[in-house]
Amino acid sequence: MTTKTPKAKAIRDPYLQWIRIFPLRPIRSDKELGEALAVVDELLDQKDLAPEERDYLDVLSSLVERYEKEQHPMPPVSDAQMLRHLIEAKNVAQVQVARATGIAESTISAVLSGNRRLNREHIEKLARYFHVGARAFLPE
Repeated sequence: MTTKTPKAKAIRDPYLQWIRIFPLRPIRSDKELGEALAVVDELLDQKDLAPEERDYLDVLSSLVERYEKEQHPMPPVSDAQMLRHLIEAKNVAQVQVARATGIAESTISAVLSGNRRLNREHIEKLARYFHVGARAFLPE
């Protein structure tokens, strides 16, 4: 008894098309990391992903994250470093952050100079303002 493989469907399956471009397997080198990141970027540049493409992107992103965590670990970032980065990335001034979050400008200045740490309330307000998770301010 022979079974027929639905070849026409497989060719149109977006998941299988991406698998052919970059198979989902552990990333073992920086060269493979570069290739994986190029695929991630290509997928992120698309307006609407099919559910299968979103699944593929989720799995590939996890593989990238695992490789980077193992091969290129990031040292913990201080409150000051993270806040400075977010301020620069958003291209805003301390006074704008203070007004938008309700955190005193002197507090923001003290955090940036390393003389003060952020408390839970500050972290929640800054996370909302910068549209990041509160974990961005917490050491791993």
